[in-house]
Amino acid sequence: MNIQTDRTTVFHQPSSPRGKRSPWAWVPSLYFAEGLPYVAVMTISIILYKQLGLSNAEITFYTSWLYLPWVIKPLWSPFIDLIRTKRWWIVSMELLIGAAFGGVAFTIPTSFWLQGSLFFFWVMAFASATHDIAADGFYMLGLDQHNQAWFVGIRSTFYRLSTIFGQGVLVMIAGNLQVLYRNSISFSWSLMFYGVTGLFIALWLWHSYILPRPRQDMPRHDVTASTIWVEFVHTIRSFFDKPQVVVGILFMLFYRMPEGLLAKVSSLFLIDAGHSGGLGLSPQEYGFVQGTVGVIGLTLGGILGGMAAGKDGLHKWLWPMVCAITLPDAVYIYLSYALPSSLSVINLCVFVEQFGYGFGFTAYMLYLIYYSQGEYKTSHYALCTAFMALSMMIPGLFAGALQEVVGYRMFFIIVLVCCFVTFLVTWFLKIDPEFGKKQPDEGDEEV
Repeated sequence: MNIQTDRTTVFHQPSSPRGKRSPWAWVPSLYFAEGLPYVAVMTISIILYKQLGLSNAEITFYTSWLYLPWVIKPLWSPFIDLIRTKRWWIVSMELLIGAAFGGVAFTIPTSFWLQGSLFFFWVMAFASATHDIAADGFYMLGLDQHNQAWFVGIRSTFYRLSTIFGQGVLVMIAGNLQVLYRNSISFSWSLMFYGVTGLFIALWLWHSYILPRPRQDMPRHDVTASTIWVEFVHTIRSFFDKPQVVVGILFMLFYRMPEGLLAKVSSLFLIDAGHSGGLGLSPQEYGFVQGTVGVIGLTLGGILGGMAAGKDGLHKWLWPMVCAITLPDAVYIYLSYALPSSLSVINLCVFVEQFGYGFGFTAYMLYLIYYSQGEYKTSHYALCTAFMALSMMIPGLFAGALQEVVGYRMFFIIVLVCCFVTFLVTWFLKIDPEFGKKQPDEGDEEV
């Protein structure tokens, strides 16, 4: 995110001849590399710590703090332009992420596995957040206007594929290794993380070679840290001067409150043993249910939500999306009472919940865009995403402790009751009925 006045949208041309590379050679791999460490920090760590014997309260508390780098990302993102190029930041952070994966792999079998792995997950989280900043900025520098529009779907697809690979394939691999090595949990997870270390070193080598070198990608010498800070303070002030600021921030923080409670505990529920009230899925089964079927449902819901809002506008679809992101949470109440052994039933329930979340999350993302409109739209959107990360971090800190006190069944009932908060904060929103609608081109207007 660059702190600048957003009066016009500027598309940079990769005009350097030596910087010309086919976008197919680097855009897919760049966004695969962007998504994988996020999945590792936010999801794989949960399964790892559960299998290593941490309580649900400890798991959700420790892993929710890992959202912090994405919460405070807007604070340091403007300063990246002052030091080196975005290309340098990308390849450097990929090397650091690879080292962090190696650190996790090394510490898992040791006596200090918790402290060591958490330290390296923290390193991975900060490096991943910095990589996000540099990659998104580089995308605009390395592609012209046409290719920026053309590859926006490609980059989203490969980000989703990294989610399937992380939550699905890697967790399955860890489970298969446990079978191969006679249930040696720590050794199996260590081997899996060493494999991802090798993958990220390969991505680092590939991007060191293949990423273009656009002329515009250079440190900014026309500004200083002090001028950026002054501009940043002005941006913050203008963010909080917007109409409906209180309602807007409450919406950003509480629209996903049920999901913030559910996200980590639902994964723990799927793999927890039957005598503890869980479904007792193996890592291989979890990887297929949540990491594959669930991600497909999430993706399809998001696509359908985008199509609906693009046709009729956010105002028309707001309440159906609110219902979609809240009411399917009830499937976990059913699962906790029925405790089905059929993998097909579990898959169907997870698909419905994730599809609803993907469809309903569209309203949230569109509102962030709506709220960010104006002079500093890029910077304001980055601040909105900080509130978005905070909305998941805060409920997650105590979700596991709450579940341990009341049990899975009552916890999922509490989650559904908390959906009232989502309806409440949405009720006070005022959105332009025309926002998000497809506008006819001048040539299509009737004369």
